[in-house]
Formats: sequence, structure tokens, C-alpha cells
Amino acid sequence: MDTVAIACFDGFDELDAIGPYEVFENAARFGASWDVTLRSVRDSDTVTASHELRVEPDGPLADVTPDLLVVAGGGWNDRSEAGVWTETERGELPEAVAAAHDRGATVAGVCTGGMVLSRAGLLDGRPAVTHGGAIEDLRATDATVVDARVVDDGDVLTCGGVTSGLDLAVHLVEREWGADVAAAVCEEMEYEPRGDIFSGDSA
Repeated sequence: MDTVAIACFDGFDELDAIGPYEVFENAARFGASWDVTLRSVRDSDTVTASHELRVEPDGPLADVTPDLLVVAGGGWNDRSEAGVWTETERGELPEAVAAAHDRGATVAGVCTGGMVLSRAGLLDGRPAVTHGGAIEDLRATDATVVDARVVDDGDVLTCGGVTSGLDLAVHLVEREWGADVAAAVCEEMEYEPRGDIFSGDSA
């Protein structure tokens, strides 16, 4: 797992993307051979997040074939004109997520980014979790909602609201690169992961 892409789009929640990005970049400093990039859903010079942070993506998602694709959340619960709700209605992002998974990528949804995975059909019959405000929406799908902060079902992972993206990222670092690298990242960031991790049959 060498190439990591974090999908961002207008209305994405900043911490959903930047939190895992920092965890992964720190992991690379401590021995993980990860190339981490932020990728826009469409070709765009800038993307404006939900709290008005403007970022310059490294390029469009279509230009890479990631080993790990992380999908941020944001804008689902309030049906925002910019965010996950709009992206799922457009369909382009769920299609890209499904295609990446079909090519062999591990896919992770942070917060309501998990609803994109659901729309892509990746959570059907799988354990999953999302932001508390979207749990009932997730229950209405074919996913099996579990009470956990992070759900690891092997090639598909989800996590709860916003800050749980840090826990998902640290978990992935430990899973792929070992406890020593994960511990070094946590020490560098002065962060202590919390909450339960549920491992499905595929994990």
C-alpha cells in the first residue's frame, strides 16, 4: 500500500481530510513508504471546504490509481448545497469510489464520507458506522450498523464523526506499518487514539 489519495470536494469537512493527511504524512517520516496526496473530485485549482478553508489539490482523482482512497465527509446532515449530499446526488464521486475499489484499492470513509461508500454499493452487507447525525440514514441502507468508533472490514473501512478520522488513520498506520510506526506518529502528534475498533469478517 504505497499510494494514498484523499478525495476532497467543495463542502468537505476540513478535519476529515487534513487529520488523516497529517497522520499519514507523519507515518511516512517514520518509515511508511506512503505517497499521500489530496485529490479533487473534478479538475479544479482550488477546493473550498465547509469552514471556508481553501486548498489546492494535487490534481484530480481521475489521474491516480491509489492503493488507499480516503473519502472525507461534510454537508450530509444539513443537505448542504456543497458537500457529501450534493456529491452523492451528482454520482461522480460514488462512481469513482466504486471504480477504485474494483481496481483493488482499500477504501475508507471518514464521518459522512461513509455515505459515499454506501452510495457506491461498498457497504452492502458489511458492518459500518458514520457520524451520529447520519446513523439513521445508514440504517436505511443495506449496511449493518455497528457501535464502534472505527470499523475495519478489510478493504472497506468507516468511522464515526469528524475526529474519529484520526483514529481511523492511526489504525491504518498500525495495520499496514506496525505498532512502532503508529506509536511514533501518536507521540509526534501528542494524540491518544480512543474508542472501539470493530473488525469484520473480511478484516
